[in-house]
Amino acid sequence: MSASERQLNRPVTEAATLSERAAALVEQDILAGHLAPGSRLGIVDLVQRYEIGATPLREGLSRLMSRGLIVGIGQRGFRVADVSREDLLDITCMRTAVEVEAIRLAIIHGDDAWEAGIVSALHQMRRHIERTGDEFREGAEDFDRLHKGFHTALLAACGSKRLLAAHSDLYDQAYRYRRVMMRSVDSGKKFVRAHQLLADRAIERDIPGSQAMLEAHLRSTLNFVYPPGSES
Repeated sequence: MSASERQLNRPVTEAATLSERAAALVEQDILAGHLAPGSRLGIVDLVQRYEIGATPLREGLSRLMSRGLIVGIGQRGFRVADVSREDLLDITCMRTAVEVEAIRLAIIHGDDAWEAGIVSALHQMRRHIERTGDEFREGAEDFDRLHKGFHTALLAACGSKRLLAAHSDLYDQAYRYRRVMMRSVDSGKKFVRAHQLLADRAIERDIPGSQAMLEAHLRSTLNFVYPPGSES
């Protein structure tokens, strides 16, 4: 690459890095509840909040639009995606379709390393909960990473990057709802037990059992946040 080409390439790389950082910061604040559902995302306010230029901020917000965390308004405006039963139902339906197929493929193709990954992810989550007692909650960075890591480990051997990417995005989109459900969890042992059962079914290579249990696990958030018969 010539010197002139390097000069042309450097701003592009820096801009991409800034837009990624902007997307990460806004995403973090949305998931943590610091940016409320439905709130308008004013570019001037965000520039001051994150100390990032307007152009990479707009690019970062565009990234989050594709992931369903924000929506566009007008020509260049944005707001945080609303929460509703219909939205969570849609997320749950999509997660079920993606993860039920992904766990089927993972069980078929998974090897000893895949099994070890599930056991390791479960062990790390269990030990974290043992250390924190019943105070663990969504929103704590370490717990969030370990919880998502376990669910990803279940699907890791599916052999499809797109299925795993869809799982990751949909998991994050359900995060705001899952935080509501997690406020009611009063037993770390019960929480670990539910995930232990998922791990056992997968490692036993029980495809129908794994799929049924995973589907029920995913639907539990919907049933808790919006109980059957709820009009909210």
